[in-house]
Amino acid sequence: MIDVMFGALYGLVTSPHIMGLMLVAVVCGLLVGVTPGIGGKLSIAMAIPFVYGMDMVAGSVFLLAMHAVNGTSGQISSIMFGIPGDGDDAATTLDGYPLAKKGQAARALGASITASGVGGILGAAVFALMIPVLEPIVLMFSPAEFFLVALLGISFIAFLSSGDKIVKGLIVGFYGLMLATVGMDPQTGTPRYAGDMLFLWDGVSLVTAVLALFAVPEMIALGAKGGAISAAPMEDKNFSYRQLLSGVMEVPRNWWLVTRTSVIGAVIGMIPGLGGSAAAWLCYGHAVQSSKHPEMFGRGAIEGVIAPETASNAKEGGSLLPTLFFGIPGSSGMAVLLGAFLILGIQPGAFMITEHLDLVWTLIWALVVGNLIAVSILLFVCRWVAVLTFVNGRMLVPFILVFIAIGCYVSEYQWQNLVVLVLFSAIGYGFLRAGWPRAPFVIGLVLGSKAEESLNQALQLWGYAFFLRPLSLVLIGMIVALMSYAVYRNMRPSRHQVQIGG
Repeated sequence: MIDVMFGALYGLVTSPHIMGLMLVAVVCGLLVGVTPGIGGKLSIAMAIPFVYGMDMVAGSVFLLAMHAVNGTSGQISSIMFGIPGDGDDAATTLDGYPLAKKGQAARALGASITASGVGGILGAAVFALMIPVLEPIVLMFSPAEFFLVALLGISFIAFLSSGDKIVKGLIVGFYGLMLATVGMDPQTGTPRYAGDMLFLWDGVSLVTAVLALFAVPEMIALGAKGGAISAAPMEDKNFSYRQLLSGVMEVPRNWWLVTRTSVIGAVIGMIPGLGGSAAAWLCYGHAVQSSKHPEMFGRGAIEGVIAPETASNAKEGGSLLPTLFFGIPGSSGMAVLLGAFLILGIQPGAFMITEHLDLVWTLIWALVVGNLIAVSILLFVCRWVAVLTFVNGRMLVPFILVFIAIGCYVSEYQWQNLVVLVLFSAIGYGFLRAGWPRAPFVIGLVLGSKAEESLNQALQLWGYAFFLRPLSLVLIGMIVALMSYAVYRNMRPSRHQVQIGG
């Protein structure tokens, strides 16, 4: 095992061809990631014609490296403009954008980029450590556990909107759950609440919903406000490498949070179907729950940047595990990647351990090296990116709105999503003006369909007895404890109340 592990690393770093391909893949992945609305799935699909006929190792390393670093740059637009690159970056917006408006964009970028890189590396490490025991871990989860894990994520709404906003947060969260039912019924296959509109048969586009709820309202507010994005005084409007380094050092200062969220993100990635959005929001809620100063979240807490970025990148290592060894994609991005692997001649299955363990270790090292390259590039170029916060907002708004519309269309090539974008943007701006939290909406929309599908499958297999399964009882206990603590905390006089307005 040790010989194979280090042999794969040596073969990777000593091959100019593979390292050159990885550098190109990382740059392409970062460019795709920083573009709002264009996710990693599209980049993989577009790259398949270029890797067709390529060597199995070189092609798989290229595709995985490009996909793995999408999230490393996605937080740039989240922090700079409050525009999530995709659904995985929405949680970063809650604290990253307030930090930018305070003139601390460099600090937020330093922390988020470093956390993303460390999360990707630790996620690969978790995958490596899980190889000897991977089969029982993955097979332990049935639809019953999928449903309860999704319910656990939904219960974090109580933490994201406590205090005087808890009722508003629950309303917004159930609004997201309601919209999650739009599309094909998982049991009968008939469309629900979609009529003859085919574009809704697959459900409401998450990219469109996130851009409409977070990005467009912020752009409207920025245009109405005028001036620069940052509210810092003129003397503070120069990019500070000292501030960037301070952000980088926030990661080792919060090493225990980074470690916890990396493991949580990797484990969530191992559970097929939950995806990076669930990892980011669950770890954001965990950061709020475990913080000594939860009242700072939503106002510019650096932990609110570190936790979701660490988790969303760590889940890539975890989601690669069921994809390679069971042929079960750990996420939608991995589903596209699985198809690309099959084109390259990689057949997922248990024999990946016995016959192609060298390829498995090469892919693990590709995650590590790719994230190191991505962090190095971004820390160098973000000096020019961060100064955009001091450009007059009214000059940027038209271009960014066009960019949002293009990203919304390209994500699924459905022009009807532009209509949905306009409608949801009006709702999102209403939430922003009224001070209603928007984060619970995303949780409801992301986890609602997963919860419903898993609940139907669990009921068909076991009936209501699935609640009595051993692992189900553990998850139920966690949900009850979480909700009880949320109720207890909100009954106390306004100590440590979380005030998250967007």
